[in-house]
Amino acid sequence: MQRLRVLVWKEFVELRLNPRLFGVVIVAPIMQLTLLGYAASTDVKDVPVVVADGDRSVASRELIDRFEASRNFSVIGSVTTVNEIEPYLETGGAWLGLVIPAGYGRALANGRPVTLQLAADGTDANSTTVALGYATALVGGYARDMVEASAPSHAAPAAIDPRIRVWFNPQLESRHFMIPGVLALVLLVVTVNLAAMAIVREKEVGTLEQLNVTPVRRWELIAGKLLPYGLIGMIDVLLVVAVAVFWFQVPLRGSFPLLFGISAIYILCTLGLGLFISTISDTQQQAMMTATFFFLMPMIYLSGFVFPIENMPGVIQWVTYLIPLRYFLVVVRGIFLKGIGMEILWPQVAALAGWGTVVLSLAIVRSRKRLN
Repeated sequence: MQRLRVLVWKEFVELRLNPRLFGVVIVAPIMQLTLLGYAASTDVKDVPVVVADGDRSVASRELIDRFEASRNFSVIGSVTTVNEIEPYLETGGAWLGLVIPAGYGRALANGRPVTLQLAADGTDANSTTVALGYATALVGGYARDMVEASAPSHAAPAAIDPRIRVWFNPQLESRHFMIPGVLALVLLVVTVNLAAMAIVREKEVGTLEQLNVTPVRRWELIAGKLLPYGLIGMIDVLLVVAVAVFWFQVPLRGSFPLLFGISAIYILCTLGLGLFISTISDTQQQAMMTATFFFLMPMIYLSGFVFPIENMPGVIQWVTYLIPLRYFLVVVRGIFLKGIGMEILWPQVAALAGWGTVVLSLAIVRSRKRLN
């Protein structure tokens, strides 16, 4: 234990002497969470809308006021004809064009059906789809209000009365979905990169041979290399959770001790992966490039953090079962948003424990061969 404490202390001293590494392990996670917390959002708000009001009536003005009052839309201009909308859409000045035909107010007053047109810029298909959904819902709500205000009391009720309730994220804030995922992403990037350079750095600076001739055992050297980074990872968990809860107001409905404990198992996986990368790399630059392009980027893309796994081809979906980030995303989002416990999350925890055991064992075997 004395030798192990010395090795751990040596690793922390090297971190302290390298201010860049300090920035990577402490400052970078907070900056990433802050930037991604604001930027990584699928919410569509303040959609620029141009209105072609061919009626210029009180009724058309009421509909336009509905769009202006909604937080999802921002009316940037009003024109008279449909042709005048096209320049707005071509230049990107507006995403949607609302066309109100002449006679709109008269038709509503006489109870006749009327058709509204929504022209959309489909360049960003996902955002446009969401914006069209918002617009359709707004127009539908306005139409229902008009019917309720003008119809006689004996009028037949509507055939469908939808009442929507959203669980776990009632306001549909994408930030509540994305920020817990950032915790998993930060831990992956920080711990894998640090562990990937653990053995390689000793070789580059020429101290690996010195360590080999000391009484330090191989397992002590490996543990001494990984324990400091594991501790740093747990500190990052505390920092990221604190920022998520107290700054971004993301609800933590589940057990924090459970989240902290499963995070330790996840860090075991990432440290094992980083150590394995260090055994197949000869320089720190090679270790960094290998970690980034062959492991981190594929894991991020295929884990469900960016793209839904359900939308991927069947073969790719099977590949995602080999990615630990997939399981930890389920864990962290489930604890944050749903408040679920071990009785539901045990398959993900078992997968993480198995993955970590395998990759760490493989990394230790390769490390011993390399050290010898």
